[in-house]
Amino acid sequence: MSYVAIAIAIASAGASIQGQRIAAKTQRKVQENASIAERQRHLQEVSSMRIQQGQEQVAAAQRIQESTRKAREARSTARVSAGEAGVSGLSVDALINDLTREEAGYKFATQQQLEMNDVNRNMQLKDAGLGFTNNMLTINKPIAQPDYLGALLDGAQTGMSTYSFGKDAGFGNKRSNLTIPNSTPSKSG
Repeated sequence: MSYVAIAIAIASAGASIQGQRIAAKTQRKVQENASIAERQRHLQEVSSMRIQQGQEQVAAAQRIQESTRKAREARSTARVSAGEAGVSGLSVDALINDLTREEAGYKFATQQQLEMNDVNRNMQLKDAGLGFTNNMLTINKPIAQPDYLGALLDGAQTGMSTYSFGKDAGFGNKRSNLTIPNSTPSKSG
């Protein structure tokens, strides 16, 4: 095998290995960027759900506070009205108890709705976490490392092919079978 063929084999293997290194480095960078973007997307999704949860809790607390105020006013109005009308006893107590039960029922329903929302949100958060994990697994697949042996074998094959081609073409022979026509003009005639 000639020195040229060996040089071609080495250059080919080196270029192949370098190309594989560049491809692996590029893939790592792509995965890193996609992972960062996926983390940000997931954090934003979870943050949005938590903000919504906080807003629902504040709104529910405001509704409960308003219902408590209205129930207190209704009980006061009922007592004053009953006193002015000269009504007392069990019927007034029953009216006050009804207003208190309505208030408690509203508070219970509101709290129950919040708890159901929380159960639903926890399921959504769990689904979001599973989605995040699946996306990260899809993004971060193993990266092929340079195949040194394969590159060397491919380089050797390229070198051998070059050597064979050159030999068939007559390069590298000590004596060439090629005849070069005489370029000097003949003096006959």
